[in-house]
Amino acid sequence: MIYHVAKSGADHNSGTENAPFLTIQRAADVAQPGDTVLVHEGVYREWVRPRAGGTSDACRITYAAANGEHVTVKGSERVDWWQRQEGTVWKAVIPNRVFGKENPYKERVWGDWLVAPIEPYAHLGAVYMNGQAFYEAFSYGAVCAPEKREYSRYETWAFRREAIPEPELTVYQWYAEAGEEETVIYANFHGADPNRELVEINVRTACFFPEETNLNYITVRGFEMAQAACPWAPPTSRQLGLLGCHWSKGWIIENNHFHHAKCSAVSLGKEISTGDNEYTKTGKNPGYQTQMETVFRGIHAGWRKDRIGSHIVRNNQIHDCGQNAIVGHMGCAFSEIYGNEIYNIAMGHEFYGHEIAGIKFHGAVDTHIHHNYIHHCTLGLWLDWQAQGVRVSGNVFTENYRDLMIEVTHGPHLVDNNVFGSDFSLVNAAQGGAYVYNLFGGFMQRYPVLNRATPYHFPHSTDVLGVSVVYGGDDRWLCNLFAPQTVDPAPYAAYGTADYNGSPASLEEYLQRVQSHGVGDVENFEKIQQPVYINGNAYTGGARHFDREGDYVELKSPMGYRIAEDGNTVYLEIEADPALFPMPEYRITAEDLPQARIVRQGFENADAMPAQIEKGWLRELRPGYNRIALWHKKKTDI
Repeated sequence: MIYHVAKSGADHNSGTENAPFLTIQRAADVAQPGDTVLVHEGVYREWVRPRAGGTSDACRITYAAANGEHVTVKGSERVDWWQRQEGTVWKAVIPNRVFGKENPYKERVWGDWLVAPIEPYAHLGAVYMNGQAFYEAFSYGAVCAPEKREYSRYETWAFRREAIPEPELTVYQWYAEAGEEETVIYANFHGADPNRELVEINVRTACFFPEETNLNYITVRGFEMAQAACPWAPPTSRQLGLLGCHWSKGWIIENNHFHHAKCSAVSLGKEISTGDNEYTKTGKNPGYQTQMETVFRGIHAGWRKDRIGSHIVRNNQIHDCGQNAIVGHMGCAFSEIYGNEIYNIAMGHEFYGHEIAGIKFHGAVDTHIHHNYIHHCTLGLWLDWQAQGVRVSGNVFTENYRDLMIEVTHGPHLVDNNVFGSDFSLVNAAQGGAYVYNLFGGFMQRYPVLNRATPYHFPHSTDVLGVSVVYGGDDRWLCNLFAPQTVDPAPYAAYGTADYNGSPASLEEYLQRVQSHGVGDVENFEKIQQPVYINGNAYTGGARHFDREGDYVELKSPMGYRIAEDGNTVYLEIEADPALFPMPEYRITAEDLPQARIVRQGFENADAMPAQIEKGWLRELRPGYNRIALWHKKKTDI
């Protein structure tokens, strides 16, 4: 059955092409497995809550924009009754019934691992003029001072802590006072008449998110979704987004345009019964402890491959969100994320916390993240806890404050054929990784984590095999090109692999060192650096090699390159020194990568077959000038 939705329709219609429904929700109320909801041109201001899911990959419920028609779903409402106050400041009085159960101008951005601002808090509301988001001010007086944006002391501290430059001052600010019956919003429009422009405010929490869990096999294709009051989404909360799968299996999210989520755009996350910000609410236990409990509650709630995860998120454009483009805890496991362009994530710096990244995943077991273009984010990709079996392949990172962070996981995780083009390439607070055929244009930071033991799993499963701290090391670095463009004097800034100097070069040597301390247990393992497997890398411009690397190239002069966009294609333009060759000739297979030590798992695909590692950009590298296509914007063929 195909149900049609159009702005000319009515919800008492039958939903046929000649008698379409008016709202997507009406179609969602009646759609059953195998049905398609075809939405026609227009702006739909609603929170779509699917009532049913499909029964298998072959019997889905599909929500799609009609071919060639622009369909927008918004969590906002238009406001065109502004009253001028003083200068360029206007006010609008909004009846609270517009917001339903939750008023985003009263609801705060809060939750576990949110750091700033606090006292005063940021709020979930927002004001937009012609699609441009305004900043929230902390007082009416700040709105009246267009030459200066007011920062909280917590916000300023966050910038300083992360070495982030404060954003340029802006005149576009808003401030709200939420009462019992109405909310008054003040905004500085800098000379524009808001009743003549398209001015919108956040009203709804989401655009497409089911209330029930376990609605499986839903496809969402071809929509624009924007401007919702999505709350802060740590792994210990119900993770809401503009669109979310809500603890389910087998969704396909493709060819969409997501933007201006207050926090997160796409959620592959968990549901609320397994944890709801207990650390922030009670303070009785560390956040680490509540996160650990969340994992085991999730397993009790059915976190298994046959029930949760296995989503596909492909060929979407996602930008201008406050926290994440894609977020997930456990629900992101066994998924495939590819072909997406992600940019301008958390670049407004309205709030700060430890859950911010273009993609932020916890528990992404056997997830494949490949061929995405991630740029202009505070952090590009952050894999946190239980990234066992993750593969990060063929992605392009550039102009981020940090490109990749892997934290408190024990491997195996395979990072291959990526271009890390930002000044800060990698934070490695993990172990058991393999880095093959990558270009690293910035510095790296590596450290153990000895105060947070985290779970690891039976191979290709969510069943927990044990828990362990991260000692650091147990990494494999093969055939990477280190080409820093600048050298940071900070003591933690490592260029190349010399940071591993002194480590054993084999498992046998490592065990001999441990055993040399005599009778003992965990204390003996704590004294010895784990083994590393490093060979065949090329180092330029100040990057240095591992002291026991047998085959390497090290050039003192820097190697210039740039990442350039040309139409829908992203290129690597690089001047390759002939001395680098024959590095591109080396052939690395999964058999060249020893098992991750603690997990005792090899570098395999989700089907337990050895990973096939093809050469990407490196295959095309030639001496002299190169222009190598890295990423191309496309849509899924239907």
